[in-house]
Amino acid sequence: MLQTISAAALAGSAREAPLPSVGLRELRTVTQRFQTAVPRTAAWQLVTTFLPLLALLAAMQAGLALGWWWALVLGLPAAGLTVRVFALQHDCGHGSLFRTQRVNDLVGRICSLFTFTPYGHWRRQHAGHHAVWNDLDRRDRGTDIYSTCETVAEYRAMGRGRRRAYRILRHPLLMLLVFPPLVFLVLYRVPYDAPVGWGREHRSVHLTNLSLLASYGGFSALLGIWPVTAGVLAVMMPASIAGVWLFSVQHRFDGVHWARHAAWDRVAASLAGSSYLRLPAVLRWLTASLGFHHVHHLAPRIPNYLLEACHDAHPAFDTARVVTLRETFSALDHLLWDEEAGRMVTFKEAEEALPNDGLDGLRGGPSLLNRSVASSAAPHAGRFRRRLALGEARAALPDAPTALRQTCVTDGNSAT
Repeated sequence: MLQTISAAALAGSAREAPLPSVGLRELRTVTQRFQTAVPRTAAWQLVTTFLPLLALLAAMQAGLALGWWWALVLGLPAAGLTVRVFALQHDCGHGSLFRTQRVNDLVGRICSLFTFTPYGHWRRQHAGHHAVWNDLDRRDRGTDIYSTCETVAEYRAMGRGRRRAYRILRHPLLMLLVFPPLVFLVLYRVPYDAPVGWGREHRSVHLTNLSLLASYGGFSALLGIWPVTAGVLAVMMPASIAGVWLFSVQHRFDGVHWARHAAWDRVAASLAGSSYLRLPAVLRWLTASLGFHHVHHLAPRIPNYLLEACHDAHPAFDTARVVTLRETFSALDHLLWDEEAGRMVTFKEAEEALPNDGLDGLRGGPSLLNRSVASSAAPHAGRFRRRLALGEARAALPDAPTALRQTCVTDGNSAT
């Protein structure tokens, strides 16, 4: 009998329409047909990616002699091609672009000179992501801040200062504009989040740094350090921002499903825990079809050029949450998983029900509104107490503002 995954497990609470059960063995049989690399197609992808990229980089250096605006004009298409290079490096890390691991490793290391990403180090860290994605009990607590999340309960358990810092660090301006260039250009220069026992991965970082120093140092000696630096920044800044955005919206969006480890299942996590990012044809080509991320998570050994064919081979893949280009902007705000509601929520939604240190009047004292009213009523309270002391309580009570009496009642009730 085929093991099946129910529609509810696939779609979570975000979907209401009943979906057919999915045969686990059946899906494995389908994906197996697409897990064989086609070297000719892979080689053609390299040619059609690197030739225009090298031409653009050369044109940028030639154009910089005429003005800095050349870096801006040619930097964006070069950044798009660099995103594609990273996608090819990603496939090499999964051993899917070519048939042999030796060729995949060679191509992946060449790609790393354009993406500034140490191939061996990133490959192992990314393998860890594929082992625990959307599993609430095995979340990556390290540097994988773009695909993991906190639960609403965990967020509410934070102190007020920690919640504020958490929100600031995950503001889209920082997460998607400031941090990505720093990750690729600075953080990847050290073997961060890598245990001491990861000797091969440590060497990968150091060898990548030496290769970058030799290649870009040689270009700087020939062309000048500032033109080369300007070319690198003009390409890597938008490329890193686009790459991180792509990775983030494929894992955190309205409609994604997370589960505890006991209920976690690879098929359900793939179809309901990864998005089907529907992009225009040009962006789909530049991202090497990684919008079919639900297929990729189910079978990482499928090369990018076969992901769409695999998606079309079984109707179960149509149950994945479709995220359009327009929806990606709102998806960036869904950062917390609400276990009770079974969906991702925004900070605003989490704060609405959060007893945040008296800001909404639900925990430890009067609310911010009540404190403001009480503050404005303080002079009346002073006169009220003096009249009580003089034995005029009966006459003074009607003169006290209604808001003050309500505040006093509130405080009295909380005291009891």
